[in-house]
Amino acid sequence: MANTILEMRNISKSFPGVKALEDVSISVEEGSVHAICGENGAGKSTLMKVLSGVYPHGTFEGEIVLNGEPVEFRSINDSEEAGIGIIHQELALSPYLSIAENIYLGNERQKRGFIDWNETNLEAAKLLERVGLHENPITKIKDIGVGKQQLVEIAKALSKEVKILILDEPTAALNDDDSAHLLELIRQLQSHGITSIIISHKLNEIKAIADRVTIIRDGHTIETLEMGQEGTSEERIIKGMVGRDVASRFPDHVPHIGEELLRVENWTVHHPLDRTRKVVDDVSFTVRAGEIVGIAGLMGAGRTELAMSIFGRSYGVGISGQVYKRGKPISVSTVSKAIDNGLAYSTEDRKHFGLNLIDNIQRNISIAALDKLVNWFKFINEQRETLVAEEYRRSMNIKTPSVLAITGKLSGGNQQKVVLSKWMYSDPDVLFLDEPTRGIDVGAKYEIYTIIDKLADQGKGIVVISSELPELLGICDRIYTLSEGRITADVPREKATAEYLMQFMTQEREKKTA
Repeated sequence: MANTILEMRNISKSFPGVKALEDVSISVEEGSVHAICGENGAGKSTLMKVLSGVYPHGTFEGEIVLNGEPVEFRSINDSEEAGIGIIHQELALSPYLSIAENIYLGNERQKRGFIDWNETNLEAAKLLERVGLHENPITKIKDIGVGKQQLVEIAKALSKEVKILILDEPTAALNDDDSAHLLELIRQLQSHGITSIIISHKLNEIKAIADRVTIIRDGHTIETLEMGQEGTSEERIIKGMVGRDVASRFPDHVPHIGEELLRVENWTVHHPLDRTRKVVDDVSFTVRAGEIVGIAGLMGAGRTELAMSIFGRSYGVGISGQVYKRGKPISVSTVSKAIDNGLAYSTEDRKHFGLNLIDNIQRNISIAALDKLVNWFKFINEQRETLVAEEYRRSMNIKTPSVLAITGKLSGGNQQKVVLSKWMYSDPDVLFLDEPTRGIDVGAKYEIYTIIDKLADQGKGIVVISSELPELLGICDRIYTLSEGRITADVPREKATAEYLMQFMTQEREKKTA
């Protein structure tokens, strides 16, 4: 029988106006992979922050027992010394330091009192190889995408001698291939005796990797299930998470598609650091009114770069091509012009580009459409601003006691709902949604899909970029595939399957022969 390496007994944690955890208990076996599931705001991340010392001993009720002995972690350093490492859902990297510097920050490789840069870069390269990230260790964090940054976080955790590795939504930013690589990496760690605790909304991954799963709902422990046993199905886990049966992952939707709304022609974007490199290469596509169009591609295909460059040239240099709305050319040379012309872009990286985390929810929702709140004296009507924010808090089911709460205090999924609320309030004609359900639980995903359907029924054009093919297949009317910065196929819903899309997502550029 396996030994119990960790117990968290009767943990309760409160914040002003919110009881985040109430009498939560969990038991983890040594060398196992233990999953924690629950809706956004259920208390999963809070529980792991208690375990890792982010919320120190004395700020919560209950007891932590490690290897049979009660422990009191008063800081993250205390938990790391005990062999516990955590990778948070929101990345914690320094953008202006290199990959290697971030990996060994606070854990520097030294020689005679000085940092040994040769050893630092060599060891970092080995770790990057383990996590499947093919980047030079001296590359700055700001110059790689959010998906690659997640892999750097994992490499950073592996650089320390961890016994228990906590991963909060580790594959949220990864495509299917990279996710599979990470799961295999977790299995390798398990074979070396490392215990992993994974918070994830991807039930197929939990089914593939976890030995046990604990379900938390509204700050309470619901049950712990043994994976692989009869009766432990995805439907059973979902029911435990949301408190009810969920008949379908995607809402039924009958599309009402109208005339062409947006057309992009011959769009080309060059890399901001290497002007000879085309990140987006002669791309053309259309979106019709009431249509939900998907963009599928592997990491590095240029999906995010395409959307950002169209939205006010937020990415890239040497941009060429033309954007048309309802057949007439429009200017998208700045973000303001893009918004004025009815475009909106919900970023995949809400922490850095989507939200002001130190401001309140109310201001984050109104920021993209302040002109709608200006009174005769050119001042913001704060009463109206509050009413608008409250309306979105209710309709989007944002779990917060007040719209005046600081946005950075929300869970990742609730932050994403604030991002969507912001752009919905700007009332765009065409809305680009980049990974709209990243880090969002099954129940909340259904809510987001319902909102997307309603926006389409209002005649808006929706472009969804997603790393999850089942999501694109479940909600889109058409799907474009992108590979090496080029559109490789325009696939109607009736022909779209994961296998068919993958053929075009992996299609390589034809090599020129001499």
